[in-house]
Amino acid sequence: MSTSNRQALHIALATVSDRHTPTSDATGDWLGDAIVKAGHHMYQRQILATDKYLVRAVVSRWIAEPKLSVVLLNGSTGFAEHNAVPEAIAPLLDQTIDGFGELFRQLSWQQIGSSAMQSRAFAGLANNTLVIAIPGSESAAQLAWEQLIQPQLDSEQGPCNFVGRLIRHR
Repeated sequence: MSTSNRQALHIALATVSDRHTPTSDATGDWLGDAIVKAGHHMYQRQILATDKYLVRAVVSRWIAEPKLSVVLLNGSTGFAEHNAVPEAIAPLLDQTIDGFGELFRQLSWQQIGSSAMQSRAFAGLANNTLVIAIPGSESAAQLAWEQLIQPQLDSEQGPCNFVGRLIRHR
């Protein structure tokens, strides 16, 4: 970040997939680069199997970490039978951020039409950690990051952003 007033946040990134490896995770690579390019710190990055209990356990561990401000998950949010990120994370949330999913689907509709209704992208707060789950496609991740996530992780974004809440409780 070029402006010293901006706050760098610690972000954990997980790709939830049964088929990706560290060499095939293009979406995770893109998001990791975007996180660092925005001036934030990559706290940890993992590829997790699409097992809701494994995902819940890892995210539970991350939200208990005092330094961590954001957990970003990509993948396993659609309507396929094995996709379970919403079910894995919902019990952990203290608050939901309904506008995130609503806006993501609206923006996504402009790119993919009615298929956007099948996205179960969501965000919420758990232990004062922002938890965001987005689809695994690189185009969806880029849309979510550029239009919704990155602006709200910028302490200079007005009229409001999430940074003050995340920093204040660390």
